[in-house]
Amino acid sequence: MRKSFFTLLFGLSILINGCHNRERQPVLISQDISKVIHQMSAVMIHDVTNPPLAARFFAYTCLSGYEIVSENDRHVSTMQGVLNQYPVIIKPKQLTGYNAQLSAILAMYKTAESLQPSGRTLMANNETIFIDSCKFVGFDDEIIDSSQHYAQLISKQILAYAKADKYNRTSNYRRYTPTGTPGSWDPTPPSYMSPVEPYFNTIRPLTLDSAAQFVPDAPIPFSTNKHSAFYKYLLLSYTKAGNALTREEKNTANFWDCNPFAVQNDGHMLVGLKKISPGAHWMGITDIACDKTNTGFSKSMEINTVVSVGLLDCFICCWEDKYRTNRIRPETAIREYIDPNWKPWLQTPPFPEYISGHSVVSATSAVILTHYFGNKFAYTDNVEKDFGIPPRHFDSFQQAASQAAISRFWGGIHFMDAINNGLKQGTRVGNWVLDKISAACK
Repeated sequence: MRKSFFTLLFGLSILINGCHNRERQPVLISQDISKVIHQMSAVMIHDVTNPPLAARFFAYTCLSGYEIVSENDRHVSTMQGVLNQYPVIIKPKQLTGYNAQLSAILAMYKTAESLQPSGRTLMANNETIFIDSCKFVGFDDEIIDSSQHYAQLISKQILAYAKADKYNRTSNYRRYTPTGTPGSWDPTPPSYMSPVEPYFNTIRPLTLDSAAQFVPDAPIPFSTNKHSAFYKYLLLSYTKAGNALTREEKNTANFWDCNPFAVQNDGHMLVGLKKISPGAHWMGITDIACDKTNTGFSKSMEINTVVSVGLLDCFICCWEDKYRTNRIRPETAIREYIDPNWKPWLQTPPFPEYISGHSVVSATSAVILTHYFGNKFAYTDNVEKDFGIPPRHFDSFQQAASQAAISRFWGGIHFMDAINNGLKQGTRVGNWVLDKISAACK
């Protein structure tokens, strides 16, 4: 607890600007946004939140903070008229005495607390520590109270918008059952989990016209004929992935694993391994870029929001393709048709193979971040240092996206057409999101 307090306090103390003078309030910075994102990721690990749902949590949480920024910064426009069915968010005219930056952070906390299963306990604790640190650096009780009230009003309206996306209906749909037909997806070892979010394509996208707006080329048709294109892909995975990898290829696959469902055998038990989702990794990269460039609070909120909107929409696109094509995983096919003892280097995630989610997500995020920071933005990615993953240097976001994509082949969990077409789909989604939002974010 003490460590968390002083971590937050440090972020708030960088730009105090005469903190004990009511006319010169403390100034929050991009790190204060990133702390909320990081804390959300920690709750997601605790809850074993699946990747598409994690993107949904990030998007609505960031929108809560963004809406307050847009209402108080004339350089930032509302998302009303930009995002699908986005309502007019009402700000009471009599509201006074608040701090807009503080209100934005508190709105993020309140939205995350309501959205995430363990949010009301874990995120609420972080919010309390944050408020204590605010008092320490100079925010008085009146400002904090007014800011909390403002945050609650906005969060409530964003949560209503989130509820209207119909995600809550997906749990009432018919339970998804594997078809058992040749070439179709089946649960994979070691846990043989049920498929994740088979109806995620039914929720409302934020910018897309539909989940099927950017349908990729069809996957290579399944075939057991040894002269077929599919069997050649199968042999490629069998001979080049798994235990045939070089040390660098293994390290790269590990770096981009981001599988929150990974487990390991411990006697007669399966023990979960703590890992973040692909979306959480790219939100972390976003924070690195904002921090390196000393991006201001309002712009950082904008960038985090646009990235998170892109994440949600690209997951909706990707999941549409996964359950429409319902393609078999390399692990299942290789074991059945080539070598029953073969194992991929990475653990296979519990959903169909085509299209590669990490490829789509990485391409979308790279397009958006390149728009804001340029195509030659060099940075060091240390997002997963807390999990023992050594940092890596990249010369651009596109380089990182390409590496993330090929890591899925080296990990033995995707065929190459799913990776290549995933990059194409993600790029199209990223450009679409930017085209839709850029008018609002000038």
